[in-house]
Amino acid sequence: MVTTELRAAVVALARDAGAATMAYYDAADVAGLREKEDRSPVTLADEVAHDILVQGLRRIDPATPVVSEEAEAASFEIRRRWSRFWLVDPLDGTKEFIKRRAEFTVNVALIEDGEPVFGVVLAPALNLLYWAAKGEGAWREERTGAPERIYSRSLPPGTPLTVVESLSHPSAELEEYLKTIPVARRVKAGSSLKFCWVAEGRADIYPRLGPTMEWDVAAGDCIYRQSGREGERPSPLTYNKADLRNTSFVIGL
Repeated sequence: MVTTELRAAVVALARDAGAATMAYYDAADVAGLREKEDRSPVTLADEVAHDILVQGLRRIDPATPVVSEEAEAASFEIRRRWSRFWLVDPLDGTKEFIKRRAEFTVNVALIEDGEPVFGVVLAPALNLLYWAAKGEGAWREERTGAPERIYSRSLPPGTPLTVVESLSHPSAELEEYLKTIPVARRVKAGSSLKFCWVAEGRADIYPRLGPTMEWDVAAGDCIYRQSGREGERPSPLTYNKADLRNTSFVIGL
């Protein structure tokens, strides 16, 4: 169970991390920009948000381990014994952040027995929050407005689909896949907002035909799973694998 108190505390923590990223987003230069070993970019904003989230989660829920993109994960020999852990991407969409695009997010998910049971996706530059908890549905909060329940669409076979795709990761594999389905239109979004767009019916499917990491997808995946009108939506994604890397997936089918 995710209590109301835990949910409120984690949402507040995500907002704190988001506010910290905005201090760097609004600056003239991107502070601390460098490349990690996998050649993906990281900034001081990623690292500050990481510290806020990890320290905060350890304070709020000291018995539960935390895995974050910006720290070395425990070995699988240790993780395989975990039934519950927090999975964090402090700044998802760093490429968007660097280019001053507003579609970057702070992602926090709680994983239980390989499934995301609570997820928070905050887009601080858009003043937009999504959250979901198992059995409680998926929700959207815009600026200071009241929470609004959101639902994904489930369309009959053969219906032309709205496809949401990555701003920063085009691929030949995606182009080939889209030849196999009826496409009404294509829209682009950054970060885990792609999951949220499917969850709120703004798009129908999100194909990602390239590698991602578990922390990239967990919070958005939770929001999608809980967006069904008649129970949970199925997802191909699994968590706490020996290798935290995901293979290709399609959300929304």
